[in-house]
Amino acid sequence: MLVGYTSSVAIIFQAALAAGATPAELASWMWALGIGMGATCIGLSLYFRSPILTAWSTPGAALLVTGLDGLTMNQAVGVFMASSLLITLAGASGAFQRIMSLVPRHLAAAMLGGILLRFGMDAFASMQSQPLLVGAMFGTWLVARVALPRYTVPLALMAGIVCASLMGLLRLEALDWTPAAPMLMAPQFSWSAFIGVALPLFIVSMASQNVPGLAVLQANGYTTPASPLVGWTGATGVLLAPFGGFSFNLAAITAAICMSRDADPDPGRRYMAAVWAGIFYLLTGIFGATVVSLFAAFPVELVAAIAGIALLGTIANSMAGALSDEAGRDAAVVTFLCTASGMSLFGIGSAFWGLAAGALVHGMRARRA
Repeated sequence: MLVGYTSSVAIIFQAALAAGATPAELASWMWALGIGMGATCIGLSLYFRSPILTAWSTPGAALLVTGLDGLTMNQAVGVFMASSLLITLAGASGAFQRIMSLVPRHLAAAMLGGILLRFGMDAFASMQSQPLLVGAMFGTWLVARVALPRYTVPLALMAGIVCASLMGLLRLEALDWTPAAPMLMAPQFSWSAFIGVALPLFIVSMASQNVPGLAVLQANGYTTPASPLVGWTGATGVLLAPFGGFSFNLAAITAAICMSRDADPDPGRRYMAAVWAGIFYLLTGIFGATVVSLFAAFPVELVAAIAGIALLGTIANSMAGALSDEAGRDAAVVTFLCTASGMSLFGIGSAFWGLAAGALVHGMRARRA
């Protein structure tokens, strides 16, 4: 739970603020995400007797930071519902693999890299205003990569908190210990938001979360059927979208922790690790307002740094996947640069145009070959 939250909760805040969320709406987002992840972790793990760990889509949240800019909160909720409905249909119909086969893997990786590039750059740009704070976090990350690779992000965050405290940068008077209150927000739908944000959110969530999540399960010897898992996480998203639950999907990195020998020497008992993770997610959902106020107490440079540091591995994997096929590099570079540019045409965001431009190059090259 700690790894899941510290690695990306800062990006959730940036996404919510892009849609103009009030503190109460942001607390509702955290409530919905915690409750949704907790319920699916516990329910799916107990039913299938496998360590099924769910998560919000971190790359999806990164996409929303730019994609929701200029949209209202009601339009954002419409985006969440549309994307979750697509995930539900993909799981319920058994069309998960067929849909993903239509999107070349290297283009999906390039689009993801373009979305995340900004966060990696912001981490180093924040050194200009707080070199000591960000330098301490980055140095801790470097040491932890060798000594304690599983806990690199929590340790970097801890170093940042300690350093910010010593420098007098923490605003602890803003802490709020009251439970979060869910806030119902009506959805508003538009074609431009669907094509420019909801569709890329669906593709990113499926390609960068559900695919590796299933791969982790299979690599650890669990033969849990894919369709029910994807379908139930999508249905949870549809149900909780009006409260701010923007996406629910299978986890990969945190799931690997629950599937390791450290969780239990007996593979048949490791599902209890995911159940306990779900219980902790429920608690963080109930106290979502506290999570919001805690990160509001941090200096902006700390939030930017931890978001960028947490995504360094994902950015590296995305670029490796995008450029691994020499024949597809032209299309991948076009997708990456177009997505990273942040361009917007006809009200549709850069993630869609990056994928469309890359697909055009990919198709022309394949036709010529």
